Amino acid sequence: MSSYPLRLPDHVLEEARRAAAEDNVSLNQLLSSLIADGIGHRRAILALHRRAERGDPAAALSVLDKVPADTPDPGDTIP
Repeated sequence: MSSYPLRLPDHVLEEARRAAAEDNVSLNQLLSSLIADGIGHRRAILALHRRAERGDPAAALSVLDKVPADTPDPGDTIP
């Protein structure tokens, strides 16, 4: 395991300490978990962007042509 000197604004560190106390974990555990979650979210978003680049907008919109032309439910209309 490695260590990294992390600089945080005082107000962010205080919020992190509060959150760690609320979750009954150490500050290190909280920050490690938040960083890991952030990296996971970033990877997922980048994967979605890569998939979107491969997509065909015309094919995606053609799905709407398959939707039946029913009248909207009451209250489900655009004003």
